[in-house]
Amino acid sequence: MTNILGISAFYHDSAATLLTDGEIIAAAQEERFTRVKHDSSYPYNAVEFVLQKGNIKLNEVDYIVFYEKPFLKFERLLETYLAFAPRGFKSFSMSMPIWLREKLFQKKYLFDKLKMHDLKFSSIDKIHFSEHHFSHAASAFYPSPFKDAAILTLDGVGEWATTTLAIGNDNKLKILKEMHFPHSIGLLYSAFTYYLGFKVNSGEYKVMGLAPYGSPKYEELILKNLVHLKNDGTFRLNLKYFNYATGLTMINKNFIKLFGKEARDSKQNNIEKFHMDIAASIQKVTEKIVINLVNSIKKENYSNNLCLAGGVALNCVANGKILKSRSFKNIWIQPAAGDAGGSLGAAIGFWHKELKKDRKIKNDDSMKGSYLGPSYSNSEVENTLKNIGAKYHFLDDMPLIERVSKYLIEQKIIGWFQGRMEFGPRALGSRSIIADPRSEDMQKKLNLKIKFRESFRPFAPAIIIDKLKDWFEIDVPSPYMLMVSEIKQDKRINIKDDQKKLFGIDLLKVKRSIVPAVTHVDYSARIQTVDSKTNKKFYNLLAKFNELSECPILVNTSFNIRGEPIVCSVEDAFNCFMGTNIDILVCENFLLLKNEQLQASNIDYKDKFKLD
Repeated sequence: MTNILGISAFYHDSAATLLTDGEIIAAAQEERFTRVKHDSSYPYNAVEFVLQKGNIKLNEVDYIVFYEKPFLKFERLLETYLAFAPRGFKSFSMSMPIWLREKLFQKKYLFDKLKMHDLKFSSIDKIHFSEHHFSHAASAFYPSPFKDAAILTLDGVGEWATTTLAIGNDNKLKILKEMHFPHSIGLLYSAFTYYLGFKVNSGEYKVMGLAPYGSPKYEELILKNLVHLKNDGTFRLNLKYFNYATGLTMINKNFIKLFGKEARDSKQNNIEKFHMDIAASIQKVTEKIVINLVNSIKKENYSNNLCLAGGVALNCVANGKILKSRSFKNIWIQPAAGDAGGSLGAAIGFWHKELKKDRKIKNDDSMKGSYLGPSYSNSEVENTLKNIGAKYHFLDDMPLIERVSKYLIEQKIIGWFQGRMEFGPRALGSRSIIADPRSEDMQKKLNLKIKFRESFRPFAPAIIIDKLKDWFEIDVPSPYMLMVSEIKQDKRINIKDDQKKLFGIDLLKVKRSIVPAVTHVDYSARIQTVDSKTNKKFYNLLAKFNELSECPILVNTSFNIRGEPIVCSVEDAFNCFMGTNIDILVCENFLLLKNEQLQASNIDYKDKFKLD
């Protein structure tokens, strides 16, 4: 038996993954345990969890693989600072001490951290390093259902690479082409994220959600001044407008002059039509860059299958455009496409590349629906609820599902805590807040009174997979909520003439379909398909709700508030339940009603987490 521990850490989204004989046993992000969003620290708790799930001690692990190579990253930093000197000295002086103290000598640093788990762990030679983009590519290809595939990785930057093309065949994976820093689609998108007043490496999805409210009137300006698209699908950025190479900000005064306004102050609730148009424009440019890359890769005829990874692969709107283009017959996207997934890629890449082990290809994929995190038995749930002093009711599965379905019909908002926590940024029916999608005011209510976040943010539909073609313009499963599609014409509602004159946030006032809570202003939705094999309980809930309402869809959003990581433990779920306007909490087979809980349990939840 061979055990491999994969680790990603020290930049953002630290995580750990355990692989046993090539099978993914467990994976989790550190943020879920520490309650610090995008936690970049050594993933002590995540490592402890995956070891516990595998029922092994660290000393029994055969190989430990870190997701990137620190020396290569250090080389890039040094060469960049030298190339731009004397500009960037402040950034240089701030980053070098931590590099010289910790990051450069990471093998010894990791060894010292690992010994905290097991004093018997004594072999530093068990620690290995993978290249950043190889880890991403491996995370996308090896768990996929494809024997062969082209693999496109798109992110900010690893060591040097920002965009890579790899080819996978059986257990072999080879990177063929690379684009290097500072030319990066991820950093381009992050620059606009910064300009729009959202947090870099956190708020990019807000830009994507804001885009449909605007029009891409700055698309040509961006393509003329900031980005040069080449015939081979690659691109170059005009560094005259950016500051991320050596500065402490993403953009400079030239960028601000080009668009005619200062960067939005994140502390101000001042999102204007200008910001919506900027978001629409950079989203359009991003889609164009991605489609150009995909079409270029297809011309090389490596495979009919495409795998995607890297942070940009979480741009589900762009993914929907790739699917719609039909450049590739089949597409598979790693559900933990960002740096957290690098821990998985490092481990599984080592298993196949270094140990030369055969692949066991599954018809769906090897991610187990991405339910790879901690779970809690009914007895563990009850013990926690007793200790908290909660009032609860125990129900068997079917009576519970019937009761919850009726509450949903009554427009109640449910905290749904079941089974193993998801690995990746999407809640997929294990750590979810769910609601009736037919409600006209549900989107506003969820955003403002539950999530405490911007009103423009859309919500995703979870839908019974067999009903997908009846409701959306998509004909392939989307189990990981990574594809956007439009709602069917017969489910839409005609817009009145006076409503057509509305723009910006006022578009939220218009009911566009018979499921308005999950229909964005451009008739799109980020879809999650649910089947009975991967999440039986959630599937049964959707089926019962459909039976009562003739609607096979539920609103599915992550169980957290703005700035908070998705809940992990029963206690996390209870705190979020009591600190928000969630009506009902369901933890495994226990049902809790808000009006039965002691008011003393209420906490000041809104200000507990740093806004992202």
